[in-house]
Amino acid sequence: MTAFAPDAAVVTAVRASPNHAVRRAGCAPDMILMHYTGMSDAAAALDRLCDPAPSDGHPVSAHYLIFEDGTIVQCVAEARRAWHAGVASWQGDADVNSRSIGIEIANPGHDLGYRDFPDEQIAAVIALCADILRRRPMPPDRILGHADVAPARKRDPGEKFPWQTLFSAGIGHWVEPTALTAGADLEDGAHGPGVAALQSALAAYGYPVELTRRYDRATHEAVAAFQRHFRPARVDGRADWSTVDTLGRLLAARNRLAASSAGGV
Repeated sequence: MTAFAPDAAVVTAVRASPNHAVRRAGCAPDMILMHYTGMSDAAAALDRLCDPAPSDGHPVSAHYLIFEDGTIVQCVAEARRAWHAGVASWQGDADVNSRSIGIEIANPGHDLGYRDFPDEQIAAVIALCADILRRRPMPPDRILGHADVAPARKRDPGEKFPWQTLFSAGIGHWVEPTALTAGADLEDGAHGPGVAALQSALAAYGYPVELTRRYDRATHEAVAAFQRHFRPARVDGRADWSTVDTLGRLLAARNRLAASSAGGV
């Protein structure tokens, strides 16, 4: 891909990646997807996003990469379909790349010394998202992490990512998590109506969960992804009361927002 004019006013530099394609017909981006790079070196991550023939045979890309010092590099024009989500699904749509703008955030990730995201970096994330949303209004609940859309494969941007800080700046969807309490949890091997209700609620929010009525591996992974995003105090894949109640209040808050946007009460 040849050089192009940046879409966002906050972009520091453009480094054009050849790894992109057309979006699915009729698809304009209505989702922002956050990732961490999962590499120890941010410059190497940028090289990887722009490599047309990596050694593993799987070219990848994202629209933006944000360095720890807040530098923002655009690699793919927003009009194009970048290759960042992989096998993923949200609200029943498995072509997440066609629906989303991908933002890679430099951080070594869980396997290489996962660490807090610097304030300068998060300020840049907020500025970039605000710029995108001014030009492309999107529902708040479609500002997501890679783990949300691919819970069986991914953990990024992880439980250290400050979603509440983004929400306070007008980015994304959030409710204050219900406090951790002792009590019986739904966990691996459980089955019955309680599990069915949990699976229905996860699927209603968007997570790729089937109504099996059994606390299977997919349910465990979706719960862990939900916890990383919305209840990061404990990420264990067990549906305790804090997790279940936080999920219920998120759904209620989204319903109220939808009613308000539609002119309802």
